[in-house]
Amino acid sequence: MATEQESQGALRDSSRSGPYVTAIRWMESLSETQFAYFLLTPAILLLLVIAVYPLLSTFRMSLFADALSGAAPLGEFVGITNYVELITNQKSYALPAPFLPTSLSVEGLMSSALGVTLVFTLVSVFFETIIGFVQALILDQDFRGRRWVRVAIIIPWAVPIVIQGMIFYLLFQPGIGFLVGTSQNPSILNSLGIIGTTPLVNTIDSTLIITVADVWKTTAFMALLILAGLQSIDRSLYDVARVSGASKLQQFKMITLPLILPTILVAMLFRTIAAMRVYGIIETTTGCQTVPSLSCLVVSSFSQRAWGTAATVAFVTAAIIGIVVSVYIVKFADAEGGGF
Repeated sequence: MATEQESQGALRDSSRSGPYVTAIRWMESLSETQFAYFLLTPAILLLLVIAVYPLLSTFRMSLFADALSGAAPLGEFVGITNYVELITNQKSYALPAPFLPTSLSVEGLMSSALGVTLVFTLVSVFFETIIGFVQALILDQDFRGRRWVRVAIIIPWAVPIVIQGMIFYLLFQPGIGFLVGTSQNPSILNSLGIIGTTPLVNTIDSTLIITVADVWKTTAFMALLILAGLQSIDRSLYDVARVSGASKLQQFKMITLPLILPTILVAMLFRTIAAMRVYGIIETTTGCQTVPSLSCLVVSSFSQRAWGTAATVAFVTAAIIGIVVSVYIVKFADAEGGGF
């Protein structure tokens, strides 16, 4: 009998001091901040594997010359020569357009990949945010048929990029699309001087078309994110404001805008990153020779086996996106009252 009791006691002692119990006690001893980082450890490790390592590998490739021929994918080690030649626009043999603007004029700006990408990003994200915000404010109201309006807004977002590109290609194709005419029979857009009669072969006109296509498709994304933020606002705040005699404009300035600003910044961050990487809509509508974005430079140089150049442009693009993300994070921290 004593032996059985001793065995049960030893079993309890072992269960109290086993690895599982030790791990539980260790986690209980962590502070809230330490426990949060512990939970984030798997995500951080995954990020290191799928993001940081490829980025470092790309940087390593960018330090080698383009082989262009032969069995070896890369040439000799050249250090930062690829970066110097990219910034000084000496990579014309592998790129469809220079990286930096050749002049401060509109034509010089739009002839470069960086200029086209920045103009496209600024204009598209600006209009997507404004239009998406207005749509979200409308959808946040109670009215008959609101469900069908939401469906109608989401439909463009569901259209595949290839089909979207073909739609806008046909709309602005001379002799086919009704939005562009001929010199003898110009359309309204031609008469107003908004686009020329051959917009798909002109960089400025094509960039405008690509921007309109992107705004048409992805405004719904902005509207849905902002709508989620609007619906998370406590409605009792508006009741108190109405009782206090605040007008609709005052309620918007004092309640809606401050509380929705972090959500807007997050939505703008997502769209800015996507806009900086634009490629699909360009290739399916006008082609990279007409609208040379940064991603177009990467794909074009990679297809010519200029892998050192492709890695250089890719790493520089990632660095620019990283700077933009950092700016958004700082602004988000300010909107949150100094904490992120």
